[in-house]
Amino acid sequence: MTKQLEKKHSLAVRWLHWISFPLLALMIWSGLLIYWANAIYGFKIFGYELFHFFPTWFYDILGIPLRLAEGISLHFFFMWFFALNGVIYVLYLIFSGEWRAILPVPGSFKRAALVSLHDLHILKKLPPQGKYNDAQRIAYTGVILLGAGSIITGLAIYKPLQLSWLTWILGGYEWARWEHFWVMILFVLFFVVHVIQVLLAGWNNFRSMITGFEVVKTDAVATETMVEEGAKV
Repeated sequence: MTKQLEKKHSLAVRWLHWISFPLLALMIWSGLLIYWANAIYGFKIFGYELFHFFPTWFYDILGIPLRLAEGISLHFFFMWFFALNGVIYVLYLIFSGEWRAILPVPGSFKRAALVSLHDLHILKKLPPQGKYNDAQRIAYTGVILLGAGSIITGLAIYKPLQLSWLTWILGGYEWARWEHFWVMILFVLFFVVHVIQVLLAGWNNFRSMITGFEVVKTDAVATETMVEEGAKV
């Protein structure tokens, strides 16, 4: 077996990926500063609250209380960069043809379940995969939809009068705010799972998102044969 470098991520994908990370972190942080002013969401059963988003100690540890004006300023400022980065990314996927590697295909959900079972060490054989496996296809498409959802719901609660039609479609201001909040929760869950998967995948996978290349193992005999056949042509 020999090792060789193989192109995996383009420069545009890498830049847009790394730019999105601090922007998303700032959007979540500033959003929590705003939410603290009226933290109304939680899990309730028969009127009994099992969990409140978020407990007081959560805000105390992060130093979030009493920073509403700062949160609004940061959120409204960085949302334009967050939206622009997302739009550029989607346009790049469309015009470069990269969308073919991202979008789920027939059978993706079935194979994604097999990928999950493999990651849990229940199945030994990993289903066939291309640049991304089917679980990644679903997750990455889902996070794009989350980005779109955050922008749409955010605009609905940012300009509820000017965009009253959009707020109405989302069920009204309170529903739009509720939807915006849960989009944030899903973003956090995606981020946690994504980081865990990156750690499990190892340094080679992480390096590919920095350099654009990954080291792959190839059959030396097969490689030599291909080179010889190429030379004959």
